[in-house]
Amino acid sequence: MANEKRTYRLKKRADDMAETRRRITEAAVELHGSVGPAHTTISAVAERAGVQRHTVYRHFPTEEDLFAACSSHYAEANPLPDATAWRGIEDPGERLATALGELFAYFERTEEMWTRVYRDLDMPVLQTTMQPMDAYFEDAVAVLARGRRRRRAVTAALRHGTRFDTWRSLVHEGGLSRAQGVELVSALVTAADSPAG
Repeated sequence: MANEKRTYRLKKRADDMAETRRRITEAAVELHGSVGPAHTTISAVAERAGVQRHTVYRHFPTEEDLFAACSSHYAEANPLPDATAWRGIEDPGERLATALGELFAYFERTEEMWTRVYRDLDMPVLQTTMQPMDAYFEDAVAVLARGRRRRRAVTAALRHGTRFDTWRSLVHEGGLSRAQGVELVSALVTAADSPAG
């Protein structure tokens, strides 16, 4: 009986710790999206999570630990489009239009977060945290360049066309619809793939 009580207490303690960790992570994610990573303080995270500062540090001893948890939590809730699915589309134009449509839809859904993250990108911890996303876009560009002739020009056009700030400039600030933005970037890539006149 004593062992059962002890097991129950240990399980409850572990559950409570996991719940506290989740609340801290979600509080930090919310602040990163509203005020930006550079303006998110441990005090503000603690207040929003309903814990003390020392509790935040107990769960996340370093800034890197907290950013890694935030990044993982946010990516799970807001997954990037599946670039591997684009590999199965043989026609380069159709593959590009599909990918851009999905990427632009993703940017629309996550605009608030990425606006602040890219604004604060000079933070070293943020640069490290962003490395998996950078790798994702490099892989996406390679997938989208397949079947194109002028690889160097096409790669440059794709790197530009798949960026958050390109979408923001065309759609959010430029007033184009998502479809119009996709069409314009597709035209850029097509022009990059055409022999110079």
